[in-house]
Amino acid sequence: MSHRYLLRGTIAAAVSVMAIAGCSSDDSDDTATTGGATGASASSSTEATTNTDCGENADKATPGPVSTAPLKIGTLLPATGSLAFLGPPEFAGVKLAVQDVNTAGGVLDQPVQQIDGDSGDTTTDTANATVDRELAAGTQVIVGAASSSVSLKVIDKISNAGAVMFSPANTSDEFTCYADKGQYFRTAPADTLQAQALAQVMAEGGVQRVAILAMNDPYGTGLAKNTVSDLEAAGIPADQIKTIIYDPNAQSFNAEVDQVKNFNPDGIAVIGFEESAKIITRMNEVKIGPKDKLVFGVDGNMGNALGESVGPGILEGMKGTTPLTNVGPQFEARLKSADPALIDFNYAGESYDAVVISALAAEVAKSTNGRSIAANINAVTEGGTKCKTYQECLPLAKAGTDLDYDGVTGELAFVTAGEPSVGSYGVLEFDGSNKLITPVADYKVVKGN
Repeated sequence: MSHRYLLRGTIAAAVSVMAIAGCSSDDSDDTATTGGATGASASSSTEATTNTDCGENADKATPGPVSTAPLKIGTLLPATGSLAFLGPPEFAGVKLAVQDVNTAGGVLDQPVQQIDGDSGDTTTDTANATVDRELAAGTQVIVGAASSSVSLKVIDKISNAGAVMFSPANTSDEFTCYADKGQYFRTAPADTLQAQALAQVMAEGGVQRVAILAMNDPYGTGLAKNTVSDLEAAGIPADQIKTIIYDPNAQSFNAEVDQVKNFNPDGIAVIGFEESAKIITRMNEVKIGPKDKLVFGVDGNMGNALGESVGPGILEGMKGTTPLTNVGPQFEARLKSADPALIDFNYAGESYDAVVISALAAEVAKSTNGRSIAANINAVTEGGTKCKTYQECLPLAKAGTDLDYDGVTGELAFVTAGEPSVGSYGVLEFDGSNKLITPVADYKVVKGN
């Protein structure tokens, strides 16, 4: 039966994933929280540790002069380019959050203004043009980019301007200790954690010889490197793992796929974006696709958009990991009211929470100055009175109460570096119609400060 694994782990300080091949049944509480599934879902429990936070060495924002100008939220999200399939849910999440903030009273008793912008991808200069336009308009918070490589192109410009850069989807571990003046934040957990989830799912599949096809950018190479480390920690010898780095803008991936075939692995991980469709189509042609081998994907390609880009049934049985929270059918319905054409919901919750956190930080700061917002973002996500919506949190912020926003993505508890200490991963699988099976579980990971 096709299924999604329930995996739980605690990420605290600095060891690795071990003993990751055991499975057991979901417990009743987990099934209740996630909506359950037909039949017995496999579940696995692992305790892992990692050190991915800079602690007291992380950059911290210095509050700027008080400003009571209206808060402007800009988007730097993929309307075009290799991650365009992630754009719709992210745009919808921002739009819905701005609506909710304004319905509850806005920020400093003024409506939030939304300025939409395209990030494009690394083959264009779209992101720089969008950032220039939004900064010129006085935007204090920019939500994006989705691509780690695109964010690295503009992060210095945004932080030097004193604006907040808040990505809902960057997962490269380069950002954890990046010198960003304390102005960069993300609601997606770092890929050091996803690598552990991916390695675990591969090990549970029984793979002993692994090929990894990874795109040549910080996301692809970083996730591949961490996955190799975790596979080796799980007991797979280094000479049984082959990593092949490819140019995502290449016209053909035949040479790379041929290398994989010649290596003759029993498991293949594809770490990429929309070009994954070409790669997997070629793998299918040479009989190393999901119907012939165990094939695994990641958040960059595990979406229904991939299923629409390949031939019928090609993806059946392909599994993959993605940062994924169970936002529930009610929130998904609200997202579809913002964009009725949505077919995926990846990073919608993270986009929504980025807006709400920024708005709450401005209320706590009593200022819409970008540096003042940044100085308060971590604090509104941990250690205070719990609240789950902007409407619920706003009175606490106005009263000067220390608050702890747990949003639609759940507990966030940002560490000093400006990223969640708690993250949830889903293990998705494509069915015979190239459709992702409805999520039924989360892999919850926690790391120390």
